[in-house]
Amino acid sequence: MNITNNEIYKNWEKHCERIQRGTSIISETILEQNRRKERARRDYAYFVSTYFPDIARTECGKFQIDAANYILQNKNTRAVFEWARGHAKSTHMGVFVPLWLKIQKERQFYTMILVSKNEDSATRLLADLQQQLAFNELYIRDWGNQIKTGNWAEGEFTTVDGCYFTAVGRGQSPRGVKNNGRRPDYIVIDDIDDDEMVCNGRRVDNYTEWVLSALFYAMEAGRGRFILVGNRIAKTSILTNIVARPGVHHTVVNILDKKGQPTWKENYTLEEIKSLREMSGERNFQKEMMNNPMTEGSVFSMKNIHYGKMLPLKEYRQLICYTDPSFKNSQNSDYKATVLAGKTPTGQFHILKVFADQTSVSNMIAWHYDIMDYIDGKVPVMYYMESNFMQDLMLDEFAKVGNAIGHHVPIRGDARKKPDKFARIEAMQPLFERNLVIFNEKEKDTPGMKVLEEQLLMFERGSKAHDDAPDALESAIWMLSRNTRSSNAKYAIIHRVSRKF
Repeated sequence: MNITNNEIYKNWEKHCERIQRGTSIISETILEQNRRKERARRDYAYFVSTYFPDIARTECGKFQIDAANYILQNKNTRAVFEWARGHAKSTHMGVFVPLWLKIQKERQFYTMILVSKNEDSATRLLADLQQQLAFNELYIRDWGNQIKTGNWAEGEFTTVDGCYFTAVGRGQSPRGVKNNGRRPDYIVIDDIDDDEMVCNGRRVDNYTEWVLSALFYAMEAGRGRFILVGNRIAKTSILTNIVARPGVHHTVVNILDKKGQPTWKENYTLEEIKSLREMSGERNFQKEMMNNPMTEGSVFSMKNIHYGKMLPLKEYRQLICYTDPSFKNSQNSDYKATVLAGKTPTGQFHILKVFADQTSVSNMIAWHYDIMDYIDGKVPVMYYMESNFMQDLMLDEFAKVGNAIGHHVPIRGDARKKPDKFARIEAMQPLFERNLVIFNEKEKDTPGMKVLEEQLLMFERGSKAHDDAPDALESAIWMLSRNTRSSNAKYAIIHRVSRKF
């Protein structure tokens, strides 16, 4: 590949200059240098921050340090590091970790293969490694001149100490790759899945077979470090298949931990994550940042979600405001959801307003007053809430706000003994197919309506996705169905029976 005058090559040269500037050498004694080298060998976080200030502008997270130490301590590694987007998995596994292994007193590897979804992607990743070896002045000062032969643009090079590095695209043959008779002993598979491929189960299976046969057996009878890094972009993927193999060390890192806090707290804030989540939508956020891919439309499909004009308030047979609350307001807690729905004379269910968010009780109460302002006393509305949540504390909060404002929300508990949540929500699906559930077109772009739409599309049995807004919707529709009758349409709970063929 001739890239002498190519824009890619120019950008590569500029980056090399930045590396040199960022690792320029200051005056020091031999003792100071030796202390730095000894600490760098044993302290991965120190190694990263000292030698790569141009890249590592944020402190290492604990999960990155743990992964590096595991790889160092296990020469025959079989590992999958399933990390969210933006958590530096490519940089650590493809650049920092091999360069850290390279400086250890005991030789760690001779031949490294870097694999990606295609040869160009793998070659670009290999370039990041060679840039550091060729132009990182502090690394060279401490560990000696590095590059001996080869060019990253050709996808391979050799270092002075006899390490050989090469790039391979998904499906290309790694057979015969050797370094003075030594087979590969450090293989990194980086983001091998892509959105197009994972839609074809047969291709996923074929490439999984390639990983486990041609690639894995490029090593000497499995001796060496065999590492796959990526995030779970689909339920059927190469990563998913490799994780299922016996004896694989597997770690999952989501952008939010189990307590709803940033996993890489040194790099991300809750405010940033919330903004990211709102911008991308819940389904994309779950897939890219929480390793939780959702299959859109497994129960509710976009084609059956209808928006339209609402009737004048006085024309509805009844209006129900239903709330499904939660007591926590962390990023990982359930959503609080409030739905205002009305039943038309022809039997349709109109969804006039929706509020849904991971928020405080006071904000949830404020939604009810927004609805009261929207109704403006024109028609009566019945306000319901899950009876399990009608605790004294919750009622006290409603009372405090009511006393302060001067009028109270006449909210009551829903004492219904509800059947299985999945069955209840799934039972609404025929109503959507028959165009009996209509969302307010004037509210289409409001945050609450967007959350309801996304949670409906992500809804499926066994899913870890939130379903609080659909749960509130189902309860509102059930209440409307129970309290009214229509000559043209009736609401019926239809339990699907799954048939095995």
